[in-house]
Amino acid sequence: MSAAEGIDLWAEERGDPAAPPLLLVMGANAGGLGWPEELVDLLAARHRVIRYDHRDTGRSSAVFDRSPYAIRDLATDAVAVLDGLGVDRAHVVGMSLGGTLVQLLLLDAPHRLRSATVFATSALGAGLADVAGTGGLPGPAPELLAYWQTMGQERDREAELGWRVEHWRLLSGGALPFDAAWFRAQEERAMEHAGTVRSPVAHALADQSGLDRGAELAAVRVPTLVAEAPEDPINPPPHAAHLAATIGGARLVTVPGMGHALPPVVHGPLAAAVTAHTVAADEGTTVG
Repeated sequence: MSAAEGIDLWAEERGDPAAPPLLLVMGANAGGLGWPEELVDLLAARHRVIRYDHRDTGRSSAVFDRSPYAIRDLATDAVAVLDGLGVDRAHVVGMSLGGTLVQLLLLDAPHRLRSATVFATSALGAGLADVAGTGGLPGPAPELLAYWQTMGQERDREAELGWRVEHWRLLSGGALPFDAAWFRAQEERAMEHAGTVRSPVAHALADQSGLDRGAELAAVRVPTLVAEAPEDPINPPPHAAHLAATIGGARLVTVPGMGHALPPVVHGPLAAAVTAHTVAADEGTTVG
């Protein structure tokens, strides 16, 4: 589907077309296949699940080199996906940078959202978006910052797979057993889907202006769930609690052991939390 002139986005649907739509918004430099099949299937038991590739990831248009854009433009792409599929209002779930984009949707397109769920992310203007460094919340782990310096380097397929698996090990946080073979298979599928072994880097270079809007989140009225990933080395506690306190009426739940990754062991608890939230939002009730 077309998001703008010269920008086409790949998207996929799963589940009953008549079920409540649920849009999955992945993090920076990651496409729709960053949402594992098992997790998508669990969510599709109650939803029409939509996942898509951001611009400059997967099978969507690669445009940054010729036409640089801002992070906030990725939020308008999410609305374009809903438009392209004829979805008026959807539940929206965002991980990492996807959580940042969902916050922008809460502010700029609340009429398109049935509910919002965000996790492994930080409030607008905080975390990686705290350009001034005055927010007082902890930043990413030093070893991750060092590892990111090698992002985007030229590597052959085996070296690139090794880099990505080690990246996931660092992102996972260490509380849960790390299955390197599972993450390698995930990345092999992502490479095959994208048709390249090169890691996308455009989102790390995109303009971050317009993200310092945390003060506006208090006025949000869309039912919002913040799922805390207590082992997240990018947005460690108390980022999730801060975000839940910042967004008007948001609830906070914790997925034990979860870091900045989606291994199989967290699929069930995360899907259960999301589904309980979306069902309550559709029914106009609250979750205890």
